[in-house]
Amino acid sequence: MGIAQLGLITLNCADETALAAFWAAMLGGEIVYRDDNVAVVHTTRGVLATVRVQDYAPPTWPGGDTPNNQHLDLVVDDLDSGERESVHLGARRADRQPQPDRWRVLLDPAGHPFCLTTHLPLLPLGPHA
Repeated sequence: MGIAQLGLITLNCADETALAAFWAAMLGGEIVYRDDNVAVVHTTRGVLATVRVQDYAPPTWPGGDTPNNQHLDLVVDDLDSGERESVHLGARRADRQPQPDRWRVLLDPAGHPFCLTTHLPLLPLGPHA
């Protein structure tokens, strides 16, 4: 058994409500808590929080003045339709795509990079391999 009972991914942003709504739609979850600066999204596989930060600057990917130090990898059945649906929800495609046939790098509405993939090794969460 691990030390922690629950893992929580927390994303800094300028608008916690809008970012939580985006991630709730992306992950099929729901916003279960809100206060003046925090919104929490619950899904069947985990919890994500969005936190409003004064003078927020989105991370630059893959490097730059505001380096990114984490991102989400999401398994989808089809990269093209996954990208289309993500963009429909408010994501945008990153300019740099190192392996677009295997990974699609997108940015959420606050500028956080995340990847869509059909290949995520060692992930025992369903039929995707």
